[in-house]
Amino acid sequence: MMNPVIMKQQPAPGAWSGMQCLGHLNAYGNYYLPAIAKAIDRARLNRESLSPTFTPGWLGNYFTRLMMPGENGIPLKKLKAPKGYTISNEGDSDAVIATFLEQQEKLLLLLHQARRINLAEIRIPISIATYIRLKLGDVFMFLIAHNIRHIKQAERAIAAAKVLLQNEETLQSVA
Repeated sequence: MMNPVIMKQQPAPGAWSGMQCLGHLNAYGNYYLPAIAKAIDRARLNRESLSPTFTPGWLGNYFTRLMMPGENGIPLKKLKAPKGYTISNEGDSDAVIATFLEQQEKLLLLLHQARRINLAEIRIPISIATYIRLKLGDVFMFLIAHNIRHIKQAERAIAAAKVLLQNEETLQSVA
């Protein structure tokens, strides 16, 4: 798939590698995708309660805006990952990528299934404080914004890793 050296190369000390970015998204997917699937399965098809539009809640909108990067792809606000969602740089980068792709396919399937239900009626507990429950539509918005944020971060880490490796190869060929 991708060169493991590039996927595991951290662009700076303490910065996440591309593998760590995708692994972080996988950890969130491990929580949210089953919760969303379970909620959709339990939801009753009630055509009278379906709405052609979804209005975000204030908290869901806040979390989504917090996650979305700026137009340049850089987050507007740096955030610390919650405990349990920081991923080590060890392991099989191909497996991390494969899990990420499977989860994105599952997310697309869930979005498709959610067209049949009211996104405002179903509530999903958030991963960092399960007593807080967001509308399903808000959870989708947050999850997608979170994915965009860290995919952009992974792209920057991979680009930096390629430059670092090219510079190392150039130095070795000169020596």
